Amino acid sequence: MRQAGERRWGRPGGGRLPRRWAVAALTLVAALVSGCAVSVPGTPSAAESVTRSGVDPSFVNGTDGGLVDRLAATAVTDVRDYWRRTFEPVFGKGWQDLRGGFYSVDSSSRAARPAPCTEKASEVEGNAFYCPSADAIAWDRSALLPVLREKYGDAAVVIVLAHEIGHAVHHRAGVGVTEQRQQPSRFPTILTEAMADCYAGAFVRSVTDGGAAHLRISGEQLDAALGALVSFRDPVGTAKTDRSAHGNAFDRVSAFQDGYQQGPKLCSAMTVDNRKFTQTTFTSFDDRANGGNMEFQRMIGSVAADLDNYFSALVTQRGGTWKRPTVRTDEPRPGCEGRDQGPVAFCPATGRIELDGVTEVPRLHEQIGDYATGTLLATRYGLAAQSALGRPVRGEAAAKTALCLAGAYTGTVFGRREGFGLSPGDLDEAVQVLLGYDYGARDVHGEAIRSGFDRVESFRNGALGGPAACGFG
Repeated sequence: MRQAGERRWGRPGGGRLPRRWAVAALTLVAALVSGCAVSVPGTPSAAESVTRSGVDPSFVNGTDGGLVDRLAATAVTDVRDYWRRTFEPVFGKGWQDLRGGFYSVDSSSRAARPAPCTEKASEVEGNAFYCPSADAIAWDRSALLPVLREKYGDAAVVIVLAHEIGHAVHHRAGVGVTEQRQQPSRFPTILTEAMADCYAGAFVRSVTDGGAAHLRISGEQLDAALGALVSFRDPVGTAKTDRSAHGNAFDRVSAFQDGYQQGPKLCSAMTVDNRKFTQTTFTSFDDRANGGNMEFQRMIGSVAADLDNYFSALVTQRGGTWKRPTVRTDEPRPGCEGRDQGPVAFCPATGRIELDGVTEVPRLHEQIGDYATGTLLATRYGLAAQSALGRPVRGEAAAKTALCLAGAYTGTVFGRREGFGLSPGDLDEAVQVLLGYDYGARDVHGEAIRSGFDRVESFRNGALGGPAACGFG
């Protein structure tokens, strides 16, 4: 986050890069090798196979017939079947299969043949991409798909390949290379990437609903796979107008969830006029130098004061009486009348908000970023606001409302141009901490919303829709 009084400055846009899932995939592979990636905790079921029955990968050019290509072949088979059923109802014309087909590349082999849009196999390292000129899709079976499987499970491979076919979809729907070149402001890369993420979400919903012939994806597997979207976000500080921008984690997960929740017609209707992108550049030298992160105790003091102002207005405008909570960070384990809310807690009896300022919350602050701390604290203020208005603070509805109100607060901070506000990457930090941990989704008795997808969705509803989306109209 950033404070008032910082010198503002601009950032020139970057050079053009190929539209590939994997501009960020290279970063992902490097991060996993170095051990610097943020972990998204999973469950054993997230590592289970997503295939009901495998598909023979012999139709894939260059395949070695191995397990990775069998998974990829199974994924693209079900995605193609989905669009054969769905494309005409959405776009009014029949689906045309990819004339250039599919390519599996072993980027570690000098003998491997290059895929379309490349001159040598090594150019595919860590990549999966759609090649418009050849109407083909290629993936690296040695340095991308195995890494995705190990880190995020088989469902991550499905999402990546569904995203790439999503690019083929928007090309067939009339948003292709020509349109992007002739009208770059109308069809920027960040928009077509959001479309592809959205189409991937629509397909995955058909899988979770049991509509795929060969695939199955559980809630735990979906949560783990969404971690891949977080890792594939643009570097912090990338402008949304950058010609190679794919989107930050908040925007990418939002697009995926929109497709998942509302289907492909919504994806097809995306435009720069109706799609809000939250990706921003750094606005000060200091903010850029510290990566947009405040020191832990300074962050607590600053965000607590700002949260108090926001929730005081929210409660009093609705006829309630707001009493500023006392925020304590000196306990390793918040107590709150014996109820275990984890490392962040709202205590209704005393009106206190307690954080584990010794171990767990500082760890998340360091590993994810300062707005992981801000997000968790905001959810406790969301419970405090419900309590001040005489609303329940126990149960799933209370937990979802707390998440939503934390999002509503975040949305107001995001919109500020001066003073205390969000830094680039803060919304991504919120997504990461909510996707990976249930701390911010616990009610006052410690009962939590277990689905990371649902936790992010509740927060996002508030961030985009304000308090009204949380039932505070």
